[in-house]
Amino acid sequence: MIYTVECSFADLDTEAEWNDFYSLEKLPALISVTGFHTSQRFKALNEGCPVYLAIHTIDGPDVLTGEEYRQKGGGNFAKWQQHIVDWHRNLYSDIGLAPAVKADELLALCANGPEPLFQMGLTPLAMQAVALEKFPERRWLAKLPRRNAHLVESSPGSVHLYSPMTEQLIGACAERTEQEK
Repeated sequence: MIYTVECSFADLDTEAEWNDFYSLEKLPALISVTGFHTSQRFKALNEGCPVYLAIHTIDGPDVLTGEEYRQKGGGNFAKWQQHIVDWHRNLYSDIGLAPAVKADELLALCANGPEPLFQMGLTPLAMQAVALEKFPERRWLAKLPRRNAHLVESSPGSVHLYSPMTEQLIGACAERTEQEK
C-alpha cells in the first residue's frame, strides 16, 4: 500500500534543521521498520498543496499501529509539532512499490482524474484512498522528466509537481523481493 504524509512548515528559522532531521534521521528510521518497503521525500514546486510530501510503500495499516513503528519514530515530531501545518496522512490501495523518482525527474500528482497526465504523455498509476483521512479519495501519480515541467503550465491547479529531496530508500523487505525476481 502507499502511505503518504503531507505538510508545510511554518518557521523559516528552523525549517532547514527540520528538513535535515526528517530526511537524514526520520526516513532512515522508518525504512528500518518491518513492513516499510520504500520511502522518499519531496518538495512541491507549485502552490495549492502542502510543501512537503513523503511517500512510503508499506505492507498495510497494521504497520502504522505497531510498537516498532512507534519506537522508531512514527509520529514523533514533538520538537517540531508547533510549526507543522497543513498536515495530512493517507493510505492508498496497492499499486506495487512506489516509483523511485530520480534527481532528473519530478513526481506529478493529480486528484482530478488521469487525463491531465495522459495529455502530458505520461502513464499514471491510479490510487484509491482506503484509510486515514481518505482525502483526496482518488489520486494519480506519474514520473515526469524534469525538462518537461513546462507541460504542467497547461493544467494549472490540477497537477502538482514535486522535486525529490532524497533518493528513494529501500527497506530489507523490498530488497529481498527484488532479488527474488
